[in-house]
Amino acid sequence: MDRKLLDILVCPASRQPLALLDNAGLDALNRAIATGTVQRDDGATQSTPLRAALVTRDHKRVYRVDDGIPVLLVEEAIATGQVEGFPAAPTR
Repeated sequence: MDRKLLDILVCPASRQPLALLDNAGLDALNRAIATGTVQRDDGATQSTPLRAALVTRDHKRVYRVDDGIPVLLVEEAIATGQVEGFPAAPTR
């Protein structure tokens, strides 16, 4: 993903900056998706594993990236509280 674009993206719900989700977070998320228990904010089940995603600074919400395009729709966000083993936000 283009670094300049990433520098200006924010969560549409919380206005927090977004960062590329690291491999540990992506692995935890995809393991949970494989169990069929991950729901998006609109209540729909996320059934397709993610190849890339953006995460809020507090690591509470994830937005998928489809073919290099961030899907920044609040209703399609994934709350990370439902993902066992999801990495906590780094401390400053």
